[in-house]
Amino acid sequence: MQKSDRQLSAYYAARAGEYERVYDKPERQADLARLRDLIPGYFVDRRVLEIACGTGYWTQFIAPVARKITAIDINPETLAIARSKQLPENRVSFDVGDVQCLSPRYEAFTGAFAGFWWSHLRRGSRGAFLESLHRALSPGAIVVALDNLYVEGSSTPVSHTDADGNSYQCRELADGTKHTVLKNFPAEAELVADIETYATAVKYTALEYYWVLKYELTA
Repeated sequence: MQKSDRQLSAYYAARAGEYERVYDKPERQADLARLRDLIPGYFVDRRVLEIACGTGYWTQFIAPVARKITAIDINPETLAIARSKQLPENRVSFDVGDVQCLSPRYEAFTGAFAGFWWSHLRRGSRGAFLESLHRALSPGAIVVALDNLYVEGSSTPVSHTDADGNSYQCRELADGTKHTVLKNFPAEAELVADIETYATAVKYTALEYYWVLKYELTA
C-alpha cells in the first residue's frame, strides 16, 4: 500500500464519527436531493457491489430497490456505523476489504456503485482498479460513480499537486488533527477516456457540486 493510500485509510478511520457532516452543507441540499432520486433508480432489482461504502450513507438509499447489495470498505470504524443503520433485512452485507484489489470471491454482480471513491484514486491506478472491479461484474452490469466537482468557496482548497498530476487537500478534523488527503477532480473527458474501452451507454451528469458517471459494461 502506497503512502497516500495509508494516509487516506487513516484519515477516514479517524473521521468515521463525523463523516456524514459533509452532507449537511446548506448549499448542497438541492444537489443531494436530486442524487437521492437519481442513483437508486439505476440499481432496481440488481445485485450491487458498493465500493468504499464508508458509513453506508448511500447504501441506505440503494438497498431498498436492489435485489442484494454487498458493501465494501477498508475501515472497520466506518463499517461499524454502516451496520448500525436500519437497512432491509437479508438484503445488505458489509465486508472489510481493499477495494483497489477485490477478492476473487466477488463475482457476477449486475451493478456497481462507487461514491466519492474515484477522486481518491491516483491517476496511474485507475486502469488497475477498473480491471479489478470489472472482473467482479457480469456483462451488461451498470456501473455508477458519484464524486465532487471542485467549487471555490465550498470545496476544501487544493494544497499541492504531485509530479504525476495528483492533487491533495489538507483537512482538519474536529479533534484538531490535520491530514493530507489525495483528492483529484477529473474532467468529463478524462473520465470518459478511462472507461471508453469497457463501456457502452455512457452518461455523464454534472450538477452544481457533484458529477455522476454511469455506463454499462460490455461483454
